[in-house]
Amino acid sequence: MDEREIRLRQSRRRLFLKTAIGTGIGLSLVSAFYVGASLRPKAEVTPEKEPLKPGDILVYAQGGGEPKPIRLEELKPGDPFVLAYPMDPKTKVVKSGEAKNTVLVARYLPEELSPEVAQHAIEGAVAYSAVCTHLGCIISQWVAEKKAGLCPCHGGVYDLAHGAKVVAGPPPRPVPQLPLKVEDGVLVAAGEFLGEVGVKAESGFCRHV
Repeated sequence: MDEREIRLRQSRRRLFLKTAIGTGIGLSLVSAFYVGASLRPKAEVTPEKEPLKPGDILVYAQGGGEPKPIRLEELKPGDPFVLAYPMDPKTKVVKSGEAKNTVLVARYLPEELSPEVAQHAIEGAVAYSAVCTHLGCIISQWVAEKKAGLCPCHGGVYDLAHGAKVVAGPPPRPVPQLPLKVEDGVLVAAGEFLGEVGVKAESGFCRHV
């Protein structure tokens, strides 16, 4: 066997070893990927985490004991809004396990509402997502002089009579309205939220104050 053939065989052997090593690493990485994927916990949608659906009854978020449906007659124009959760009318499960289901409900004089808001309201009662569009905090405070909702995290203020228009603070957009209807005196979701709830992915960390 001459020197040229010896070198050719050595070169082939090295190429084979590199290919084998590279393939082994590649398979290991693919294997690790699938193992990692299988180990990632899957999001489990339990009844209390199911999304709000049309026909759900709105119940008070505060207070213990049996869930209490919100009756239209209990809401007075000008009073602070109340926080609510949707309740499945059949199973009576309150969907409080998902923050995006949190709803705020307020009542105005019908003439105070903009036409766009009024068409999804019921006798002056309006409902919106309570999840701030800035960083996802819950809008939980009432600004009496403005009849508006306030997110305490960074001072976002929403004009609930006019489509939850942002009138102060860093939120990049209004919170979506929830259409309402009344059944047996109780507030019920007449549809889904009229827009995306919470922080949009492209918004990222929006401007701060």
